[in-house]
Amino acid sequence: MTEQYEWRRDMEDRVFDEVKFIVEAFKGREKPIDIGVRPQDTGLGYLYAEGQLLVLERYLEAVLASLRRQGVAVEPPPGEREQGEREQGERQQETPPDEPPQGGAPDDESPRPEYPGDLFPRILPGLILLHISGGSVLDVLDVIDRELGVGCATPNHVLTVADEVGPCSATDPQEVYKGTEPYPGICHGNSGAGVRVYISDTGLLADAASGHPWLAGVEGDPDPLSPGLQSGKVKPYAGHGTFVAGVLRCIAPATEIYVGNVFKTGGSALETDFVLDLQRAMQEWHPDIYHLSAASTTRKSLALLSFWTWLKQLGQHKGIACVAPAGNSGTRRAHWPAASPEVASVGALAADWRSRASFSNYGGWVDAYAPGRNLINAFAFGPYSCDMYPYSGQVRQFYGMAQWSGTSFSSPIVTGLIADRMWRTGEDGIEAAAAVLRTARCHAIPGVGAIALPCGEDRGCRCGEDRGCGNDRGCGSGSAPHRPGR
Repeated sequence: MTEQYEWRRDMEDRVFDEVKFIVEAFKGREKPIDIGVRPQDTGLGYLYAEGQLLVLERYLEAVLASLRRQGVAVEPPPGEREQGEREQGERQQETPPDEPPQGGAPDDESPRPEYPGDLFPRILPGLILLHISGGSVLDVLDVIDRELGVGCATPNHVLTVADEVGPCSATDPQEVYKGTEPYPGICHGNSGAGVRVYISDTGLLADAASGHPWLAGVEGDPDPLSPGLQSGKVKPYAGHGTFVAGVLRCIAPATEIYVGNVFKTGGSALETDFVLDLQRAMQEWHPDIYHLSAASTTRKSLALLSFWTWLKQLGQHKGIACVAPAGNSGTRRAHWPAASPEVASVGALAADWRSRASFSNYGGWVDAYAPGRNLINAFAFGPYSCDMYPYSGQVRQFYGMAQWSGTSFSSPIVTGLIADRMWRTGEDGIEAAAAVLRTARCHAIPGVGAIALPCGEDRGCRCGEDRGCGNDRGCGSGSAPHRPGR
């Protein structure tokens, strides 16, 4: 253990490799961000941005008072701080040395803009991001919790599409023969036409539809991790968003899809960047369904403060559903945003489609399980060097398809079923999600949970036919105690 990675402790090699990759990626940004690591047992508790606090606006004054008592300073955000320094230098150059600065008081005594101002950037209505110095984020929050109560302020957590530090790929992608068809295959009897899905992920590989006709018409931000034109190497997390879109399109072949690129830093993003991307998608794409390809464990297992605030904004729009992977840590500990009541959370089934995959998270907060082991779909072309222990350094060659496992890939099966149902019935996203989950509960497997399977796998809901129609397509008539997406 080195001083640089003092958080390593008893962390498993596999988890350490992932965490180190993410921490170094944030350090390598144009504006570096120091990422704090909270270990737990042999794994990871959570990741967060050092020097940043998320605060509910109604508690801002009380939090600021607590910070003053702790001797912690509030700083302008890095970009504004640099701009202010530049502007001050320009003013000094423009003012003759033998004359006082114009405008009255000297620069160091000039009043700052009033609240919320440059010290208190508002991420969303009701949510403030503070940049602090002079104290550790976790130590500062411990004091705030004691003085004001838990939940008034939280870290700015890191969300990721990494393996055991997040919810997505449970394995490195694996090679398949060139020309291998997708699995699960294309459901030609399904559609999803007219339904818009926004996938929050790593963007879309260039020319994704080339060699993958089921991706024709899918749009997205460019995947910055695509193989370089010169080296041709497939970088870690490249193609993740493309694979997710491919699985979804196999289930609902006519769905309109846009793949966003928010997890651009080592396959990760701060929760504030995540929700701002969702807000942008609302304004520019107007989705019927949000597919959220990431999650995180959090400090004290609290909901992500930024996502909780964003859900209030989403609630102003009728019928928009949210779907998220449950995570790959093999634990019942809640992962967010999947654990939010408004989100349909999806775990993974093993290759037999009858038992839970060993990596899948589980518990009452997981709404359904779908196939998530050894799925095959669209991927990049080129050599890929494995990052995960015990295969670190192993080079694999890809020809546009890959086999991959994880709840990140079981969840788009459910999103596709929701989109197809919306097309079939005219229901909105929330109504369709509730019906799909209700049908999944009809197929519940004892010891596993509700089961959502791709097309052609006997989706009919025959339990309790006296209370429903028992339609072969699983109309899901009857009451629904849980309506994810609202």
